[in-house]
Amino acid sequence: MTANSEHDLKASLDKRPSFARGYYGLAIYRPKKEVNFGSLLRTAQIFDASFIALIGSRYHRQASDTFGAVHHIPVFEYDCFDTFYSNLPRSCQIVAVEQHERAENLKSYKHPLSAVYLLGAEDDGLPPAILERCHDIIMLDGEKSMNLAVAGSIVIYHRTSLT
Repeated sequence: MTANSEHDLKASLDKRPSFARGYYGLAIYRPKKEVNFGSLLRTAQIFDASFIALIGSRYHRQASDTFGAVHHIPVFEYDCFDTFYSNLPRSCQIVAVEQHERAENLKSYKHPLSAVYLLGAEDDGLPPAILERCHDIIMLDGEKSMNLAVAGSIVIYHRTSLT
């Protein structure tokens, strides 16, 4: 391979569409506070998430979404987890973010190519029946529940900083 062909190959790889590197989205199960959704939506837009979903809640305009991210990133709404689950894209893995005995620490976690990160409300988290249907469960350091928007933002940053 010549120096020019190596340069051409690198240039073409740099121009490949974003879907060639997989995708990720976020899903929030029954969020407790609407402001958390707005903050997470803003982070999702900044870090180029493919979509965000609300499960068991309705979208309301968010003062914390100062960028108007809802106009730039698809927001899907589902009445229940089963409806969300049946509408997942093929090959998309559900990664729950939860303090749980099966959870792997985020520090050592290898993110799947295509994933949706599922977060529950701070007060009651994700029900066991939903956790059973997740491909992976990851947790952040700390003994207490973290704010939903902060936890989601940390997971997003971790995923994007490794690519």
